[in-house]
Amino acid sequence: MKPTICITMGDPAGIGSEIICKILSKSTIYSKCNPLVIGDESIMLDALKICKINLKINKISNIKFAKFKYGTIDVYDLDNIDINEFSYGKVNKKCGMASGQYIEKAIEMALKKEVNAIVTAPINKESFDLAGYGKKYRGHTEMLASLTNTKDVAMVLAHDNLRVIHVTTHVSLRKSIDLVKKDRIYKTIKIAFNACRQLGILSPKIAVAGLNPHCGDGGIMGDEEIKEIIPAVEKAKSEGISVEGPFSPDVVFSKGRSGTFDIIVVMYHDQGHIPLKFHGFQWNGEKWTSVGGVNITFGLPIIRTSVDHGTAFGKAGKGIANEKSLDDAIDYAILISKNRKDV
Repeated sequence: MKPTICITMGDPAGIGSEIICKILSKSTIYSKCNPLVIGDESIMLDALKICKINLKINKISNIKFAKFKYGTIDVYDLDNIDINEFSYGKVNKKCGMASGQYIEKAIEMALKKEVNAIVTAPINKESFDLAGYGKKYRGHTEMLASLTNTKDVAMVLAHDNLRVIHVTTHVSLRKSIDLVKKDRIYKTIKIAFNACRQLGILSPKIAVAGLNPHCGDGGIMGDEEIKEIIPAVEKAKSEGISVEGPFSPDVVFSKGRSGTFDIIVVMYHDQGHIPLKFHGFQWNGEKWTSVGGVNITFGLPIIRTSVDHGTAFGKAGKGIANEKSLDDAIDYAILISKNRKDV
């Protein structure tokens, strides 16, 4: 059976509704899954006009009324924001509140097994914070972990052969260094192993990046590799996991892209995000010609994938946003939903 994929609309003032309309204007999506949008009917209708797409909206308040038929977008309408209450491309408290409520509803449906996976369009962190969500969560990942009562989660970014998983994410660089500890690294290696299996890689080869320049050069430029990273790698190895490292970050990503390693464990946010986006994002001097890459949260009891970009306020309301990353995110959600039950 085709999996049911729940797509949250993201911040109403951003590009989420537009890229969703562009994706769901392709009949191939419906041959692979049953897509359901969690959002607002009026905003989705406006997005169709903006993008000049001729599709219908099926407004529902219960999944049993979804049609899952190409030509009609099923929208679970939370009716939580008026299109006249905000402007595209502008930070807005009500938009932040609406985007949070879309996520909450999607998580609820996934936990009830009404849907097989969640795909999230981007939220705006400033609007999210104004709505009060920022006091509890730094973003999607932390919100998902809290609302599913999950302690150990990790963010995976993927594009083609390059995959990275983070030991730390949404904390300051100074704080992330303090969090680079043996147990945390070991748990991330374990999540990386299970993540690869859910992606269909049954015997994954894992690399671990160092924290310091040249991996500390034997302790000359930092001893985290000696005290924390190497012991974590050795512990995972002792359990039969194929893991190597630490490797100097200036060489390990090329090995990942080549397929030598299936996933790379990175120590902090930008260490993983920069190489992944350099690989997946293409800029021609005037515009992004491709925005490839997917953000996946592993360790949860539910499946969640996401676009690997923000709300793109500068493009919102213009119909020019690139939908490539959302296309990839849906494909990954489908893949994981098929593989998870087998691993």
